[in-house]
Amino acid sequence: MRSFCLFRIAMASSLAMCRLHVMGRSSLVKCLQNGDTFLHRCVGTNVVAAQVKASRKEETEDGRKSLNAVQVERQEQAERSVLISCHSRTNERKFLKYFSRHGDINKYFFYESYGMYAVVEFASQEGVASLLEGAAIPSIDYESVVPFKSRSFSLRNLGLAESPNQQSGKLCQPQTTIPINELIKKLSKEQSIDQQITSLTEAYQLTEENIRLRFLVCSLLKDIAAAYFPECTIRPFGSSVNGFGKLGCDLDMFLDLDGISGRNMAKSGLSLEYQMKRATSERAVTQSILSVIGECVDQFGPGCVGVQKILNARCPLVRFAHQPSGFQCDLTANNRVAMKSTELLYLYGVLDPRVRCLVFTVRCWARAHGITSSIPGAWITNFSLTVMVLFFLQRRSSPVIPTLDHLKELAGPADKSVIEGNDCTFVSDFSKIQVQSNEETLEQLLCGFFEFYATFPFSRMSINIRKGKEQNKPEMNPLHIQNPFETSLNVSKNVNTTQLERFVALCQESSWLLQQSDTTTPSASSQGDTPVPWGLATLLLPSQVAGIKGRKKKKREPASEMIKSLLESLKNKNPQNNS
Repeated sequence: MRSFCLFRIAMASSLAMCRLHVMGRSSLVKCLQNGDTFLHRCVGTNVVAAQVKASRKEETEDGRKSLNAVQVERQEQAERSVLISCHSRTNERKFLKYFSRHGDINKYFFYESYGMYAVVEFASQEGVASLLEGAAIPSIDYESVVPFKSRSFSLRNLGLAESPNQQSGKLCQPQTTIPINELIKKLSKEQSIDQQITSLTEAYQLTEENIRLRFLVCSLLKDIAAAYFPECTIRPFGSSVNGFGKLGCDLDMFLDLDGISGRNMAKSGLSLEYQMKRATSERAVTQSILSVIGECVDQFGPGCVGVQKILNARCPLVRFAHQPSGFQCDLTANNRVAMKSTELLYLYGVLDPRVRCLVFTVRCWARAHGITSSIPGAWITNFSLTVMVLFFLQRRSSPVIPTLDHLKELAGPADKSVIEGNDCTFVSDFSKIQVQSNEETLEQLLCGFFEFYATFPFSRMSINIRKGKEQNKPEMNPLHIQNPFETSLNVSKNVNTTQLERFVALCQESSWLLQQSDTTTPSASSQGDTPVPWGLATLLLPSQVAGIKGRKKKKREPASEMIKSLLESLKNKNPQNNS
């Protein structure tokens, strides 16, 4: 009993975190190299290494990888990476030379958050171990010495800094998108709407460095959780990995305990003493687990501030801000349907590059006009908008992407997935998916999107990407978009009539604007750094949209009968509705 109590005390104490200053070796550091810390890291490393080996089989001949293969590869990179807080005038050459002493470096980059930071990925785990061994724990009264070593370091060695009159030549990687006015200026310099859409996607999508940072934050948080759950995994989901996230988006994380060894072992007569005390349901277990981890993150998580344990939500979570990365983070432990939704969106984005480009463009357009918002309310969410884009692409005369039901038909035994009674099965092998030949340009698809939803019968019909066709609405909400997996749920239940009408009106205006020659061709009057907005750039200017709609029309391109009827409806509509 005494040894068990000591073990529990050691486990609890190993959760605390002291800032590690790179100062050289210390006898104190050596005596703190407890077995449990290294056991946790070794177990995690071995699991990830095995996953990497298995994931290599999930890559097609053309290089397309399943989401699982991508995540395993990224997790393995993160396990070999460290986060360094450093001086703003740190000399890059000296910095690289200093850390190369601990091992070969695969990749490194600098960025700014609440100060200057660097991410360093070593070629092997030995590099991280060497760095941990060479780091000293400061002896400050209010910082208790505890046997937990984080991979967050604070580098304050002035010998690596530039002199005050020298300018640092290191490049800081951007972590947020460019302002909308700069984006409009950038798009106005392009020579076609297709190029504008591609340029917007490149400006908004997550960079390689930002993706690495997201996986590293998950890995650092896993180091804390591993004190209680040695074989756990924390992985990102949602916008961070589905291919549709933009720079600055939140980091959604999932605590995965399913990898615990022995879970599926045959009966052998020997089993672990395994007990979750005072748990009355699976939800209660999830709440207990998140409560413990939330407390640990709050007390000991390096750079984790504003921790909130929101345990009574429909999906219990721990919310906090990670200052070193600048990410707003949500950690859940029982949200597997959301994980499958992430995998499905990723699959659609990889099937055809036009899918991601169109989603980024429509999302940017929606935010510019206030159709979506970062504040919860009656607005259309980014997820709902993404499903609307996917549905439109399924409804083309030659579909760009297949329906979810078709993906289910192609699934093999290994793809079978039933979560809480919901059938989440669909194929993960890209080589089994044959898409129809659709040759439409990005410009044609964008025009088609606005035309499609400008006349969609929202009052009667529901959007359903499982079937790929309209269905009668099962409820009276203004907008009904069926959840792909939890089919009884409406993912747009929050949207009210006013917001839907604004969306339709803006689709009508944008559809008409893209029919006009004076707004869909580069302006000859562009001068220097102040090009005249045109094409997609025009659609992102609310005032410009209103001005074009109200002014006397010049020579107009021949319009379809549908566009003519849309113009008539705009004349009779209250202008206030289009603000």
